[in-house]
Amino acid sequence: MRYSDPKPLTAAQQFLLLQRNPVSKGSGELGAGCFRWCYKASPTPLSRIYDARLEFAPNRSPRVFIDSPDLTLLSGGDDLPHVYDQKPTRLCLYLPRTYEWLPWMRLDLTLVPWTSLWLFYFEDWLTEREWRGGGEHPEPRDVAQRISRSRLQRRHSPRQRIE
Repeated sequence: MRYSDPKPLTAAQQFLLLQRNPVSKGSGELGAGCFRWCYKASPTPLSRIYDARLEFAPNRSPRVFIDSPDLTLLSGGDDLPHVYDQKPTRLCLYLPRTYEWLPWMRLDLTLVPWTSLWLFYFEDWLTEREWRGGGEHPEPRDVAQRISRSRLQRRHSPRQRIE
C-alpha cells in the first residue's frame, strides 16, 4: 500500500488556521486563492513588538515582511542580514530548494514561529553585528545569475537548444 503525498492546504484553510491560533493572532484579507495576514511578533517577553505581514499566493512561496518598526532604522542604516529585501524588509525564513516548508504545512506552526526566531537573532545581531541564526542566503549576484539562467532557458526551449 502506497500513501499519497499530503495535499497542499488552500489559502482559505491557511487563513482559517491563522485566525484560530492564538500565537498568530491578527487580522487579514482573504482573496481568491491568496491572502494577507498581519500579526504581532515578539521574540522574547522583554523584546519590542513587531508588526509582521504574511502574504500567501498560489504557486509562490509565502512571504513575511516586517512593517514596523523599520528594521533598517534600528540597524543604524546598516544592511540587514539574512533578508531577501531590505525595504520593505522581507525575511529569509527558510531555503525553498531544501523543502523546509511545503504547501501542506501550516503557516501558523511554521512561518509565524520562525518569524519570532528570526527576530530573536536580529536583536542579537543588533548588539554585535554577527548573525548567529545560521542558514544559508545566496548573494545578490547568485540570484541574478539564477534569474538570467532561467530566463535564458525559457527563451530557448530544449528543442531549440538541441538544433
